[in-house]
Amino acid sequence: MKTLHFNSYFDYMINEIKETRDDGQLEYARTDNNVFANFDRIADCLTISREKALMVYLLKHIDGINSYLDGHKSQREDVSGRIKDAIVYLFLLWAMVDGQKELDQLKERPNGTSTNNNK
Repeated sequence: MKTLHFNSYFDYMINEIKETRDDGQLEYARTDNNVFANFDRIADCLTISREKALMVYLLKHIDGINSYLDGHKSQREDVSGRIKDAIVYLFLLWAMVDGQKELDQLKERPNGTSTNNNK
């Protein structure tokens, strides 16, 4: 694949990822107030961190992708869907990690304000 074609396809894939995330937000989080609500509910139920709860969901898709790569082509969900879901979970994990960093920075400041201008 040529770079020009990949760049165009990359833009398409990012849009697909956003649509998948938006659909998941409605179905799983069920609120605009907490994009991690479903992970928080599962984490509370299992007494684990929300990051660990997310990892369980992510690994389900990784396992399905691995099955596909091992030759099991007939799955309930197309491998492209599993890849999209895995990417969404990685984006969510990224946001959890960055969000925690931001909270940690706020706790370190005496007045509770952040100086992180990179966001």
